[in-house]
Amino acid sequence: MTIEDAGGAWVADTQRAAQGIRRRVLEYTLKTNEGYLSQAFSSADILATLYTRVMRLGPSAAPPLPPRFPGVPHTGNDVYVTGAAYNGPHAPHLDRFYLSAAHYALALYALLVETGRMAPEALYEFNQDGSTVEMIGAEHSPGMEIETGSLAQGLSQVAGIALGRQLHGESGRSFVFMSDGEFQEGQTWETFAVLSHHRIGTVAVYVDVNRQQVDGRIADILNTGDLAGKLRLFGAEVHEVDGHDVVALERPAAQWSMERPLVVLARTNPWQGLDILREREPKLHYVRFKSDEERRRYQEALEALAERRQPAWKS
Repeated sequence: MTIEDAGGAWVADTQRAAQGIRRRVLEYTLKTNEGYLSQAFSSADILATLYTRVMRLGPSAAPPLPPRFPGVPHTGNDVYVTGAAYNGPHAPHLDRFYLSAAHYALALYALLVETGRMAPEALYEFNQDGSTVEMIGAEHSPGMEIETGSLAQGLSQVAGIALGRQLHGESGRSFVFMSDGEFQEGQTWETFAVLSHHRIGTVAVYVDVNRQQVDGRIADILNTGDLAGKLRLFGAEVHEVDGHDVVALERPAAQWSMERPLVVLARTNPWQGLDILREREPKLHYVRFKSDEERRRYQEALEALAERRQPAWKS
């Protein structure tokens, strides 16, 4: 199957955006000698598909260069804003996006650049004192509007937001990006019970199932078992897909009845497009280069990534 047969130009555009995420995150990691690489390389196709194909977002209503940190919100702070405007204005008919796994923030920032929602120079502000382009994204960071804090806190907040929108008759959906490690937390399962009980059918959860967490393989640290089976018992509509197949990633949202919360379990490879990263398995969570030689090899991988042409889609 060619790209055209699989759905037209959007497939090639989405693949290019995903490739751009990987390239930009690797560039930054080489520049600073540290970064969340595996998360970006596993999630790039998911995030790109959501932004370029699945979600109904308005154009960015935020400045191309993010403002400096405006201070914590309080009654006397009239300049405080969240980063939600990078995803377009809030409107009853538009979707909203929430990054629950906030340590994926650099991948999200790279995507905002790739989709023209943020200036490339904004990445130079990443993890700098006084910047809103934070390493662990917060509610004032570009593309974010809630503080997800420790893992698994994002979904419960979105459940409340989505219920409020539903009670007000809004047709817009709420999309949540999660990591599979968040299913080790009880709060996640409590929230799915709430979503099911209150029949909140406007929440879609895309999960990066890369089978990794900070201490190693999920199966070795705290196995989450049959996620699909458990989620169906909690009342969700569940689809398991190849997390690097953008057509398969788009399909569940296109067919979603919105009678139940949607969960797309996207099986991914944490070194997708960066084979050298596999040498660090199972310690893939955060990369600091161990030697000049290792850094040189990653630089060569970046050059190969930048030169690589996106292949025709195959099924």
